[in-house]
Amino acid sequence: MRHNFDSLADVLNYTAVKYAKKTAFRSLEGDDSYTFAAFNDICRRQSRTLSNFGINAGDKVAILSQNMPNWPVAFFAVTATGRIAVPMLTELTENEITNILVHSEAKALYVSRRLLPKVPEHLLAAMHIVIATDDLSILRAESTAYTCDGHPSKPTADDLASIIYTSGTTGAAKGVMLTHKNFCANIYASWKAAPAYKRDLFLSILPLGHTYEMSVGMLYPFSVGATVCYLHKPPTPSVLLPAFKKLRPTMMLSVPLVIEKIYKSSIIPTIRKSKFLTWLDKNSNWLLCLLVGMRLKKTFGGRIHFFGIGGAKLDPEVEAFLGKAKFPYAIGYGLTETAPLICNANPHQTHLGTTGIAATGVTIRLDNINPETGEGEIVVKGDNVMMGYYKDYERTQQVLSPDGWLRTGDLASVDKRGLYSIKGRLGSVILGPSGENIYPEEIENVINNINGINESLVVERDGHLVALVHFDDNVLDWNYENEDRFIEDLERRKQDILDFVNTHVNRSSRIKEVEVEKQPFAKTATMKIKRFLYKDKKSETDNK
Repeated sequence: MRHNFDSLADVLNYTAVKYAKKTAFRSLEGDDSYTFAAFNDICRRQSRTLSNFGINAGDKVAILSQNMPNWPVAFFAVTATGRIAVPMLTELTENEITNILVHSEAKALYVSRRLLPKVPEHLLAAMHIVIATDDLSILRAESTAYTCDGHPSKPTADDLASIIYTSGTTGAAKGVMLTHKNFCANIYASWKAAPAYKRDLFLSILPLGHTYEMSVGMLYPFSVGATVCYLHKPPTPSVLLPAFKKLRPTMMLSVPLVIEKIYKSSIIPTIRKSKFLTWLDKNSNWLLCLLVGMRLKKTFGGRIHFFGIGGAKLDPEVEAFLGKAKFPYAIGYGLTETAPLICNANPHQTHLGTTGIAATGVTIRLDNINPETGEGEIVVKGDNVMMGYYKDYERTQQVLSPDGWLRTGDLASVDKRGLYSIKGRLGSVILGPSGENIYPEEIENVINNINGINESLVVERDGHLVALVHFDDNVLDWNYENEDRFIEDLERRKQDILDFVNTHVNRSSRIKEVEVEKQPFAKTATMKIKRFLYKDKKSETDNK
């Protein structure tokens, strides 16, 4: 990279001069956008507003908003002036928002008008100032807080930049403390993995409240003068397809669910409807994949050269297709606690089933390796590793050693090329009857490839494996769920799943029963199912 940064203040100052007239952030509709120079100016003005209401360096400022150009404004106005950003995910409940605002001791809030009703009145009243991300107008302010004595400061590398709350797949929220050094290390690692330039256009479809999009999808392109475009609507196919055509993005980040849905709902049906394509699939699969891959790249606008996938494990069948189709995908791996990159690959280094090599500046070792499988827990060290969990010394001690090694809780193996393969979460591994490790994610991959199944979850109950499944919307008509025909169809489908899975997995991974979930699974920001919610929960259909 041509420029190394110590803090986000350095990033803001550098880009304002280097790329002054170029567009930094914009919306799809183009009605709100900032050049790098204008972005720097608005951030400075917002900092003065915060100072006017007594917000000092070291004070916490929360952000609750859907993606838009003013989200980065809020983030940089806070972090580049020595204050601490507390981003929140848009799908949080009122209770979760309350807990975060109280625990973080936030004194100010940036919030979109759409999400304002989710914030309890007594918390709004406690804020020094509340600012709308829609237009940066002041929604309310505490008159006695208008002291004009707030003091910003230029942050150093080791200063706290952000506290990001994560419940992940295992429950109780933790406030991850990330420094300026953590974010800058990720900017550099991103550059080394997949260089971006000022000519690049990023399309943002993941929530900015999550470190994956925040670091790699916002801070990184901003640091190299690239443009980031935001959608005003949720990234459904009906929104994305015209956006691809209009913007023709060159780079974007995604979670597996997005590309898996495109594969299952568009590519597979297209092949099955065509006799020629079906014949080609059986007799010349490589040619079929190339042809479909060309069409897929055209669907994305024809210029895409980096499609980053992270947050969860990609379906092996989908990944195999993307590889044969020469689609420029790349798999990454990381945690909120590492801001987030741990492993990465670019489209030319991607290998089926792996999550790449150690990111630049990151040292990885495997602990407690099983001599038979070569699998151990990923433990990492580097400038990307968090300070700890905010106001939670005990949980910090559980994962962070005094000399800076972070236990990830993820199991993996590594090959001679240095490529890591994630096997699953340490906490989700199921111990088989003979002491063998059973990875539920591998069984779920088999289930998810059954026609008509949207997603699944495998849990252990009473010493045996249970598969929870959620069908595609058009498979079952729940209006008739109490009628005999519906019940017969449901039981037949459950038996078909049981038979299919148990002929495609090893003996220790066979499931004993199937439960059908009426509603989609609850998920984290990166679309991983919250496993802890389902371990002991019986599905609605099985409670009847």
